[in-house]
Amino acid sequence: MKMYRSFAATLVALLMLVTVAGAEERLKMSTTTSTQDSGLLKVLLPPFEKKNNVKVDVIAVGTGQALKLGEAGDVDVVFVHARKLEDKFVADGFGVNRKDVMYNDFVIVGPKNDPAGIAKAKTAAEALKLLATKGATFISRGDKSGTHTKELDLWKSAGVDPKGNWYVEAGQGMGPVITMATERRAYTLTDRGTYNAFKGAKTDLVILFQGEKGLFNPYGIMAVNPKKFPHVKYDLAMKLIDYVTGPEGLKIISDYKAHGEPVFFIYKK
Repeated sequence: MKMYRSFAATLVALLMLVTVAGAEERLKMSTTTSTQDSGLLKVLLPPFEKKNNVKVDVIAVGTGQALKLGEAGDVDVVFVHARKLEDKFVADGFGVNRKDVMYNDFVIVGPKNDPAGIAKAKTAAEALKLLATKGATFISRGDKSGTHTKELDLWKSAGVDPKGNWYVEAGQGMGPVITMATERRAYTLTDRGTYNAFKGAKTDLVILFQGEKGLFNPYGIMAVNPKKFPHVKYDLAMKLIDYVTGPEGLKIISDYKAHGEPVFFIYKK
């Protein structure tokens, strides 16, 4: 009986060791709501996770908050879209090895009947001036995200200080903002990727202004600096960065579509 108990205890211990040895690692990534709401991460991350026996814990927030998480050392890798903020993040010593990943563009969407008449505008600044002049309801992200940052730049270029009952700061991600704008028959600025993922089943808003050079929307990925935060999983973060910006990851990004339309585009080399 004692021999049996000893054998059983040994077997349990061995099984526990095997379980621990085979347990997947966890990698924390802060990213924007646009990459999450577009559906891209659902197809981009699984091949990496399977190959490396890792689970990527995604924290989807606005770009500003995503970078703050990196500045606090609370994540291992950051995947966002606000180049000026990204460059500052790296210059301040919080991030390393930033790499370009993909791009799309920003568009202004609104009700098909376009009560403010912005579809006739020749520039984004002109479109925003029309919205302000006519007091057409505009839903702002209001969350210091990359999209919100771009929106504020556009208002500034239009010479408009957006205030009043017509200007609504939601403090929400892109998906909820599109939903809110749909319900309120309002206008909003969105990245094309999230809009493509939502149009049809989730929104009947249409693109009313697009194509201006200043609406270009690039995405970058970077590791959190291990010299500043020794506890971060730098090696694993670099594996993810190399995968996302390598042939396999870029092909998945390039091939990904929503409602038959491309969501993101990769840089030609």
